[in-house]
Amino acid sequence: MNYERSNIRRMEGYTWGEQPAQKQVIKLNTNENPYPATEAVAAVLRDLKVEDLRRYPQPFANGFRDAAAQLHGVSRDNIMATNGGDELLRLAITTFVDAGQILGMAEPSYSLYPVLAAVQGCQVARIPLKDDWSLPQDFAARLNAEGARLAFVVNPHAPSGKLMPVSQLRQLAGEFKGVLVIDEAYANFVDPALEYNAVPLIKEFDNVMLLRTLSKGYSLAGLRFAYGIASATLLEPMLYKTRDSYNTDFLSQQLAQAAIESCDQAARSWELVRSERARLTQELGQLGFSVMPSQSNFVLASVPTQHSAAENDALARSLYQQLKDDGILVRYFDQSRLRDKLRITVGTEMENTQLLTCLARYLNANKA
Repeated sequence: MNYERSNIRRMEGYTWGEQPAQKQVIKLNTNENPYPATEAVAAVLRDLKVEDLRRYPQPFANGFRDAAAQLHGVSRDNIMATNGGDELLRLAITTFVDAGQILGMAEPSYSLYPVLAAVQGCQVARIPLKDDWSLPQDFAARLNAEGARLAFVVNPHAPSGKLMPVSQLRQLAGEFKGVLVIDEAYANFVDPALEYNAVPLIKEFDNVMLLRTLSKGYSLAGLRFAYGIASATLLEPMLYKTRDSYNTDFLSQQLAQAAIESCDQAARSWELVRSERARLTQELGQLGFSVMPSQSNFVLASVPTQHSAAENDALARSLYQQLKDDGILVRYFDQSRLRDKLRITVGTEMENTQLLTCLARYLNANKA
């Protein structure tokens, strides 16, 4: 007997980036921060006591919510803590989209979106991005025409790293008739000179939700802690109806609050990533790669052009495999518009230097 629901039986699950057992690997494939979390987080971790675990945690993670609200200049009611960003995405679908209804997204984008849609049994409207990886001007109109109840937009975009200005997000929020989730998983790495801040949108629009995570900017991918920022009315059904009863645990709440409260310390790692991102972009370009300007902690690099598209794709696959054989993991996507590219997480100076050295060697051997 097969006991799965029919839509679960038909769907394919999410494909994770490789998580190797050995620690000697240079891991540039899953967009983790290459630097450790702040000393404030380490101090809280040292002070945690096993007896604290015998009781249930604060149901809403209110200590964290208060700290996040202060950071963003909003109230506690505008913050919702979740077990990773993926839980927030799942809750948004569960809360706002019935089975058979439409979820909208740009294509390509975060590959978990359609997986979560399939679990809910809803349909996906995929709107292709333009050649420069920007949203088409009629994105909202096309979503409305499809009857989309909810749409996900990653900003900075994954996997390209392109940043959409707040003015365009504002226009999109005003035109779209459903709930707009702006996935800001990588927003901590945006150049401060750009003065990017989408938080005011939640005060202007009751259909906008921002997703923030501690996985990337705060070096806590192993903690699984994220949060949503939205109007109180938009968060209310998620907080009080569809959310799991104790969705974040005591340990993660304490560490996440310490991380948010030591934001200024975490920001030092963001600056290091931005500096290495610039170097990586420049030196990959010198090797013949075409690299998208990125505002994230990764770069999307097209391989040096070969004689045909098939040869470009083959070279990208070959470079990915050669790097893996030498203990360096990057991300290769076997899908349209990405087969001739590698997505490379920005590592430490030493890690990036080793990556560049290996790529130069492979490319020289390929020419011979």
